[in-house]
Amino acid sequence: MIGLDTNVILRFLLKDDPVQLAQVRALFRSFTPERPGWIGIATLLEVEWVLAGSKSRMNRETIANALAALLPLDSVVVEHSTAVSQAIQNYRQGKAEFTDCLIAASARAAGCSEVVTFDRIAARDAGMTLIESLPK
Repeated sequence: MIGLDTNVILRFLLKDDPVQLAQVRALFRSFTPERPGWIGIATLLEVEWVLAGSKSRMNRETIANALAALLPLDSVVVEHSTAVSQAIQNYRQGKAEFTDCLIAASARAAGCSEVVTFDRIAARDAGMTLIESLPK
């Protein structure tokens, strides 16, 4: 497997540098099922942070679409893709931050019965549980 850094994924999604985009496309064409590209959770978090940041200022739907476009790529493995897919869906449908959606989806995928938080929006939209609502 070949790990992909945030800047490689950003060039692929933003298509903002023709020279680097050509290099990224050539790299992606070289991937095979035996030698795939790999996108980690940390990379996805950074990608979302950049896309939502001051330079790009993409809206939630555009960011969700960009992240979702990475999941079905042939010969690219997304770490914990099922949890990532669930996180994208929750992010798309609510107001919770993508990081909170991914924390909740990853914890559930790991077998956690709930994810406890103080964040009311994460509890409502990411599927977390408010700490104050736990039995005492």
